[in-house]
Amino acid sequence: MKIVVIGGTGLIGSRLVARLVAHGHEAVPASLETGVNIITGEGLGPVLTGAEVTVDVSNSPSFEDTAVLEFFEKSTRNILDAAAAAGVKHHVALSVVGTGREQFAGSGYIRAKAAQEKLIENSAIPYTIVHATQFFEFAIRTADEATDGGTVRVPPALIQPMAADDVAAAVCSAALAAPRSSMIEIAGPEPMPFEDFVRRALRAAGDQRVVITDPRARYFGAQLSERTLLPGDGAQLGATRYDDWLRRPAPAPQHGKGSS
Repeated sequence: MKIVVIGGTGLIGSRLVARLVAHGHEAVPASLETGVNIITGEGLGPVLTGAEVTVDVSNSPSFEDTAVLEFFEKSTRNILDAAAAAGVKHHVALSVVGTGREQFAGSGYIRAKAAQEKLIENSAIPYTIVHATQFFEFAIRTADEATDGGTVRVPPALIQPMAADDVAAAVCSAALAAPRSSMIEIAGPEPMPFEDFVRRALRAAGDQRVVITDPRARYFGAQLSERTLLPGDGAQLGATRYDDWLRRPAPAPQHGKGSS
C-alpha cells in the first residue's frame, strides 16, 4: 500500500516512514526537502498519485498566532484537496492533547490546530486524528523558551510526555487501521509535574539551571490548570519510560516544538 507522509523527513515523520517500510508498505516522505510544498501545493498532486493513505505530521515554521493559523489552514486545505483528487481513502493527522479544551483558548498555536482538525472533520475523506502529549525530545527546548534571567519558570501543571519513537509507532498503527472518523489520544506511560519533566532533562544534559513553578507561566501562550496537558481515560500509552529514555547514550535535544 502506498502511504504518503507529509512532513516525512522530520522528527516523527522520518521514524514513521521507517516503520511503514518495515511493515512492507511503500512509504513516501513529502516535504520541502523532497520537492513538495504544502503551502503552495507544488508537488502534492504527483506525490499523492496512487496513494491510499495520507499522514500529516507537518508543523508550522512559525508559532506566531497569525502565521501558524495561516500555515495549518492553507496546508490542510491543499493536502485534503489533492488527496480527494487522488482518491485517498484515509487521512491521518497528528495533533495535540488538549486541543479544544477551554484552558487552551489563549493559545494561538492550539487554536490553529483546532482549525486544522475542523477542516479534516468537514472533509469527505475518512480520517483519524491522533492527539499526542508533548515529546521527551522537546524538554530542553521547552526549558530554553521558559528561561527568564537564568531561571526556568514553568506552570504548576502535570504533563504526561512520550518518546518520539512511541508517537511514530502509534501513528503507524492508526495509518494501517481502518479510519475512525474521530480522535484518539496517545501519551507517555506516567504523568509527572511539569517542573520534573524539564529539570530531569536539564540535569541529564549537565545543565544546572534552576527550575521553579510559576502560576503566571504560560505554555503555548495558555494559562494551564493542573490537568490541562493530561489525556483522558482510555488513551493509548507508549512503552518508553522517561528515566529509561534519559539514560540512553547522548539523546539529542530537538530545538523546535510540535509534531514534525
